Amino acid sequence: MTLTVDQLSEAELLARIFPRLHAGTSMLLGPGDDSAIIAAPDGRTVISIDTQVQDKDFRLAWPNGYATTGFDVGWKAAAQNLSDINAMGAVPTALVVSLTLPGTTPVGWVEGLADGLSAAIVALGAKSCSVAGGDLSGGSEIVVTVAVTGSLEGLAPVLRSGARPGDTVAVCGNLGLSAAGWALQESGIAPADYSPAMLRAADLFNRPEPPLPAGPAAALAGATAMMDISDGLLRDAGRIAAASGTRLDLDDVVLAELAAPLAECATALGADPLQWVLTGGEDHGLLSTFPAGAALPHGFIGIGSVMSPDAGQPPVTVGGRNFKSVVDGAVGWDHFAV
Repeated sequence: MTLTVDQLSEAELLARIFPRLHAGTSMLLGPGDDSAIIAAPDGRTVISIDTQVQDKDFRLAWPNGYATTGFDVGWKAAAQNLSDINAMGAVPTALVVSLTLPGTTPVGWVEGLADGLSAAIVALGAKSCSVAGGDLSGGSEIVVTVAVTGSLEGLAPVLRSGARPGDTVAVCGNLGLSAAGWALQESGIAPADYSPAMLRAADLFNRPEPPLPAGPAAALAGATAMMDISDGLLRDAGRIAAASGTRLDLDDVVLAELAAPLAECATALGADPLQWVLTGGEDHGLLSTFPAGAALPHGFIGIGSVMSPDAGQPPVTVGGRNFKSVVDGAVGWDHFAV
């Protein structure tokens, strides 16, 4: 018989969660008191927050038969928050987690979520970051909210608003793989029938791999603007363009090269891999701009240039053309619209 949340008291459930949470060097006081205490030697704290809602941001069951595990949700919750800190050029220091759980949720699923949070922190290279505590509540669906803090470690934050005409536009991390993985799980192709390339895409949808060392490296290399690609390359490039008062022109030849590794997944699904690169979100790579002629840090690939705004052009162009000429449908993820 499966043990469920409503068969335990809150204290009993927490007693199963706390030992699974990663404790990094930044935590001075962890779970157990009304608040945690996190070291802030820089004197500044970077902070962000993200929420995942069942059937809005994740599904427990997919059309192809895949069952989302607590480990998957915990990993993604950590990854997307760590990535936001990375995008400021900072180093993550702590996570706090709020869980809303239906009483029928298996305890093993919740334990898996705690394991996924901790595993992501270690595997993605944020070992100094701690899971410092959080909150539990009951509800009709699973909701996972994570707040994250970080340290700039003496560096200036890299904002979205610093891009200047002549800068190089560059990316680091995966592009389009998470979108391909989402499409696979929406399809009728069973996971047992995935090729290695398809399995990789599905794995990265369930457990993204943001390039955490790249944010501070970009800051040290003089990045002028930066953000996490969570809602799609075009939508997020538009956000940098709007914040900076510029236009970003993306190189269509380089984008086609980035789409090539997705060809096998696209063929299986009858899709266009370039659409995934341009509009797919949740890879949690970095979109950055660097001064013209600057050496790009390890892992970054130049994909375009920052231009002066043009009244006759949208804020993002592809090969000098309106992005609508190469995109079919929505330009990225929006919780309330497309």
